[in-house]
Amino acid sequence: MGITGLVRLTNAPTNGLKLIDDNIRQNHNGQIRGRWQLSARSYRSTLSALSNGGSTMERSMYLLTMNDNVFVSLEDPYAPTRADLVYHANQSQTPIVEPTHYRNTLLTLSPPGALEQLLTLLRARWISTKQSAGSAGQYKQTQLTVEGNIYAIGTDWIVRAGNVILAGGAVKGMLLEAEYLPVPTMSSQESGGSSELLSSLLLSVLPNVQDLRAEAVTISDDQWEDVLWDREAEEEAAQEAVKQVPEDDLFVVAEEDVPGHVKGDWAGVDRDRRSAYLIIGALRSDGLI
Repeated sequence: MGITGLVRLTNAPTNGLKLIDDNIRQNHNGQIRGRWQLSARSYRSTLSALSNGGSTMERSMYLLTMNDNVFVSLEDPYAPTRADLVYHANQSQTPIVEPTHYRNTLLTLSPPGALEQLLTLLRARWISTKQSAGSAGQYKQTQLTVEGNIYAIGTDWIVRAGNVILAGGAVKGMLLEAEYLPVPTMSSQESGGSSELLSSLLLSVLPNVQDLRAEAVTISDDQWEDVLWDREAEEEAAQEAVKQVPEDDLFVVAEEDVPGHVKGDWAGVDRDRRSAYLIIGALRSDGLI
């Protein structure tokens, strides 16, 4: 798996998927490798019911099902971002107490449907953003799907193209994703977190339609690091750093000589996590979830 880029086509024509299919097959010698199918839903907390009329900003939770995994994006408006904490730490003379979590948290769950069962079992104070409190099956409704195809262009490129379809059947544009397989990781090449290599490929497969609105969906490395923050992993790393290595141990290998997994690698579930987070962001910005 390699680096990916995502584009949202907000006003794609009804035959947009067919136009992209023809373009990839005829101009890029591409081949269909399978179906691209995603489903999304969103929830909001109902904590305001416990505030006795006080003003309470609700938490938001967005779920995207991709293959056998569900990616959950949680947003707590009361929690700080890591950038906020670093800024206040630099301005303050006293130590800053680190929060239990930051504003944005991204989780990976499996199998699909397990979270909804848990919410129902606990009678959790979350409701679907598209339903009123107390509605039957409030945790099970899929609000939209992405349905399309996965293409291979040569041995280096994978392209995913799909229509964004609401629960009622209305089509709300398209999503187009390109993946460059030879490069497993890449830092942001531009301030917006985009890559010229991916942008060029995506532009070449867009349908030739007048006044087409194509918006790149990106995230910077700093923002992505903030989303991926893991308190337990950070604490374990700190504990390992203070351990002393016995001087008479002849079989010690220097820590820098051991290759490690770097968070944010564009491989396996990590690639899917980044892709899912960008897709959720695109759908949120259009008010679809």
